[in-house]
Amino acid sequence: MPDDILTVASELAEITRLVADDDFGATMGRFVTRIVRTVPGCDDAIITVRSSTGVETVHSSRDLGFDPLVPGPIVEAVTFAEPRRLDDVAADQRWPSFGTQFVNAGYRSCLCLPVATTRDETAVLTLLSKDPARFGEVAYDLVLLLTMHAGVAFDNASLFHDSRELVTQLRAALQTRSLVGRAQGLLMRHFEYDSQRAFDVLKRASQNSNKKLRDLAALLVDAHEGDNFDAVLRDFGLTEQDAAAVRPASS
Repeated sequence: MPDDILTVASELAEITRLVADDDFGATMGRFVTRIVRTVPGCDDAIITVRSSTGVETVHSSRDLGFDPLVPGPIVEAVTFAEPRRLDDVAADQRWPSFGTQFVNAGYRSCLCLPVATTRDETAVLTLLSKDPARFGEVAYDLVLLLTMHAGVAFDNASLFHDSRELVTQLRAALQTRSLVGRAQGLLMRHFEYDSQRAFDVLKRASQNSNKKLRDLAALLVDAHEGDNFDAVLRDFGLTEQDAAAVRPASS
């Protein structure tokens, strides 16, 4: 268990550097997967961010089968920056709408813990279990260590600083994801690609031009809004003929 805790803390620090890493999904996936494997009784995990624009789920380990933004413990935890624990949805009626979706998705209990931050934005790590009363004091203390006192795990002040910057980095990563998604949509419409092919083309153009994916996406979006989209496509080799080079062989 101690080695697992150190690994999770290390991956928490890695998340704070997501702005320098275009592979947002993979990094978040590793962190969430490690959380699920480390905490006893944890079947799934979610990270949720609240900013001035609202509340948004950043990542979940899989398709949860319910809406985490329905008024309930997750929304309350991220709104008030306070922990919330639901020991058994069958017995706890505090959040009826959330509870109905939650139990129908096959879950019985959850633990929501805020991520430490000194900024206006807040974030919450939520653990989910298919069994009731799975998150007792041991799980609570473990996740609290990771989310609010990650520096203790390494006795490293810089890691603690990184943990306090997590929400800001997550928000920036969300903005990057949104921008790349808009660029994908433009390529899908222009070349009649599906989502995966559009992303492959965008990523290959990023590699060939030695330009970060989010920067290339921003240029494409700006070009579309400035009516010089075709010219920018040509500049980056994003023509029908050139983009076809990244199509799967089976196409």
